[in-house]
Amino acid sequence: MNLLTLNCDLGESYGAWDLGHDADIMPLINEANIACGFHAGDPATILKTLELAVKNQVAIGAHPSYPDLVGFGRRSMKMSETDLYAAMLYQISALSGMASSVGGNVAFVKPHGALYNDMMKDVSVLDTVVQAVIDSSSESTLVLQATAESPQLRERYKTRPVKLRFEAFADRRYCPDGSLQDRRTPGAVLTHDEALAQVERLLDDKSVLCSNGDTLTLEATTLCVHGDTPSALELARTIREKLNAYT
Repeated sequence: MNLLTLNCDLGESYGAWDLGHDADIMPLINEANIACGFHAGDPATILKTLELAVKNQVAIGAHPSYPDLVGFGRRSMKMSETDLYAAMLYQISALSGMASSVGGNVAFVKPHGALYNDMMKDVSVLDTVVQAVIDSSSESTLVLQATAESPQLRERYKTRPVKLRFEAFADRRYCPDGSLQDRRTPGAVLTHDEALAQVERLLDDKSVLCSNGDTLTLEATTLCVHGDTPSALELARTIREKLNAYT
């Protein structure tokens, strides 16, 4: 496995609430998943984060979610296909337009939180997300970023004009089926040491230890650190060193 890149969810401050260490983390990563305003990220924050990404030559990704500012996008919502499609298209298009204004472009889409989890479990949600990603592409085909334990995606969309990229998570505990353990479950968010051990295991033998002790093999080309993880900055810095040594 070539875990060559590191991505992080950024741009999640909102109004008076300052979240994360975007300016410090940005130079350490390859891709920034930038909030589009539906779970976090106000216009000024989005613009500032885009400018940071361009300055540091970091690939820009749209990080759309359900319209759930109160729940930080971590609550599932029953939306019609029409409403979800429109919400996705709106967020990706808005970020793309703002990115263009600072000399950047959106290269990929990574849904956030509950929407990310739901698309991996519900094919109708997934189809809607994929269609929005396809229709958001203009000059080049956008990449959809999804969890590594999803071989069905490769087969289902092999004839569609969408590229797929698969990621593993540094700071989250996995269930045996490849999904992430519910954040409300104790231990779902790994400690700093646990996260580093998980990264080393991914680099060494493409696997993670699941919540029940089983080993799960993952094929991924990018590694995610959540910007709101308490030790995100320190974790990103250490992982960057490991990835540089590994490659």
